[in-house]
Amino acid sequence: MECNVEANKAKCACTYEPCSRKGKCCECITYHLESNELPGCVFPPEIEKTYDRSFARFVKTFNA
Repeated sequence: MECNVEANKAKCACTYEPCSRKGKCCECITYHLESNELPGCVFPPEIEKTYDRSFARFVKTFNA
């Protein structure tokens, strides 16, 4: 499968601008899972901006 970086960037909700993985979803997911967290794109904008991308925050956000 070919990665369409530009199309992915257009939909990317991550606000961390210097990120080298922006638009490279497979690299982003791998990076965050290795850090025991989820990528920002799975959170609503107001939560993503906090940079708390923990599994606990995900559960708290969607279990409320």
